[in-house]
Amino acid sequence: MNISIVIPTYNGEKVLTKNFPHLLAALKEYKKGKIEIIIPNDPSTDKTKDVIAAFIDSLKGTGIVGKTVNNAKKEQSGFSKNVNRGVALATGDILLLLNTDVRPHKDFLAPLLSHFEDEKVFAVGCMDESIEDGKTVLRGRGTAYWHRGFVFHKAGDLDQTNTFWVSGGSGAFRKRIWDKIGGLDVLFNPFYWEDIDLSYRALKSGYKLLFEKKSVVVHEHEEGAIKTKFKPKYVRKIVYRNQFFFVWKNITDRKLLFSHIIWLPYHLITALMRKDWLFFQGFFLALLQMKRVQDSRYRAGKFFVKKDIEVLKKFQE
Repeated sequence: MNISIVIPTYNGEKVLTKNFPHLLAALKEYKKGKIEIIIPNDPSTDKTKDVIAAFIDSLKGTGIVGKTVNNAKKEQSGFSKNVNRGVALATGDILLLLNTDVRPHKDFLAPLLSHFEDEKVFAVGCMDESIEDGKTVLRGRGTAYWHRGFVFHKAGDLDQTNTFWVSGGSGAFRKRIWDKIGGLDVLFNPFYWEDIDLSYRALKSGYKLLFEKKSVVVHEHEEGAIKTKFKPKYVRKIVYRNQFFFVWKNITDRKLLFSHIIWLPYHLITALMRKDWLFFQGFFLALLQMKRVQDSRYRAGKFFVKKDIEVLKKFQE
């Protein structure tokens, strides 16, 4: 089973230098196929490009192939676009997506890959030792529920194996299915909800998502590009926008669509009462992209074989 590891980066000089040795230690014992590491680089302004070049050069003689692709255009940046650029270079059977702020435990790979013996498995997520405000919080399995016209997601019981989504920052994906259903949707650029969207499309298309708690990675969120490069208000606005995108693109059950429409005035009024102007900005930003949403909805819908209620009811804990 050949593996393509994709590490999208933007101004990742420090975290890449810190985490590369941990990745190589985890890959050292893998003998069941070829490995390539692909590092797509958005228009970084630090020495990320030099760090990547030095790392690829250091791989000579190891049997691991290093690749990179540089994006010089700011308007073509964003997580989904950057990942998709990297995936376009991938030749492996399995895509392993790792954020720059993620470092794997040495023995994380074998449990993760074992699940792909089942051809219906699309993706498997890792156990995240998430570093938050100096504390380690275990995460990695997600659940979801429908409430007042929206899909909400939350952390799930870590002793179960199914999951609502597999993180684009620490997960393995079968490339054949990734290519079939279209990979990450750039509609969600620059960040957030794109991996949930991909996972949901896979579930509605009849594939499986799993969580493997024995595959552990350390995820230092405070060092990631979103936390360090973007203002909280901007992030929140984009999250609101992408919540609308997710519903408008993926929900096809008439009962749920009707619920979304009926509850929308309530959400707008309550946002007005609490003076949450970012909610309104997110809503109108989503409206302005309605044509793109419709196009994405059409492309995704061609592969759907399950109803929304059928998918969501499996995650109500």
